[in-house]
Amino acid sequence: MEAIDIDERVIAERDERTLRTLLTDKTTGGYLRWATDAYASLGPQYQPGCEMNPEFVRGFGFDVIRPRVTKSEEEQRHRTRDKAEVFTPAWVCNAQNNQVDAAWFGRDPGFNVETERGWTTKAQPISFDEEHTWQGYVDKRVLEITCGEAPYITTRYDATTGETIQFPDRVGLLDRKLRVVCENCADGAGWLKWTRRALEATYAYDFQGDNVLIARENVLAAVEDAHQHQFSAPLLKEEFRKLANVIAWNVFQMDGYTYTVPYAERPATSWQPALFGDDEEPGTEPVPCLVKDWRWCTGGAKPVEFRSLVKGRVP
Repeated sequence: MEAIDIDERVIAERDERTLRTLLTDKTTGGYLRWATDAYASLGPQYQPGCEMNPEFVRGFGFDVIRPRVTKSEEEQRHRTRDKAEVFTPAWVCNAQNNQVDAAWFGRDPGFNVETERGWTTKAQPISFDEEHTWQGYVDKRVLEITCGEAPYITTRYDATTGETIQFPDRVGLLDRKLRVVCENCADGAGWLKWTRRALEATYAYDFQGDNVLIARENVLAAVEDAHQHQFSAPLLKEEFRKLANVIAWNVFQMDGYTYTVPYAERPATSWQPALFGDDEEPGTEPVPCLVKDWRWCTGGAKPVEFRSLVKGRVP
């Protein structure tokens, strides 16, 4: 279990700024919010509406945030009952991701062969053509909704068993992009460019702040694992920071019903003074969640409201 759990204190020792970035809510400019009562017994700073300040996340000599599989069965039942939190086995993620890829390629792309509750990785490089290029595959946008620890994005471990999965055999949507980047970029500069583009095209969200943080950590760790696999070296601190910033934009905290930031409010934009001079204060409204469109224009990116991207969106 130690291999799958990323200790926030270790991240802070390596680079405090990166930990703060991974905890940042890009919409509000503050930190993620707990958005769960699972930690409320630890004190007033751990209530659902409170922000996940780095000092509180690192805890006081113990691990505050842990992957679901390392929690007690009672904790897991509580979260399933109260938040409908159910994690998907890696073999199911693989089977569904294979279907997603087959639809894009128009054929079996050849990442692996499915077996009963498992898969066997194919060693030969993924083949592309003029219509389906490797660059186009890396830039293909994907989104995991209510992502939990993001098992459809990266299978660093099986979320239901805690079994670790080595980089060459991972089957998440980002894992596949990273494999393609490794197969097509031998030099460091090209690898970093296309790995960043892979991240910019990979999105996920969850309601609960601890899940969002774990998902972000898993994505960053998956990228570093790929770099280690390709170059036998960890990412440099500046590279680590820049990629963490992309991840903080693309793996975000959101209420999937309202497309707003949980527990965040702003002054109501539709308030008007009363006709007869009533001094009633303007009300508040939930804050619409922002995501970044990294391809908004040539060489530029732009934050947009997530709800503007959804057909039949809420008003």
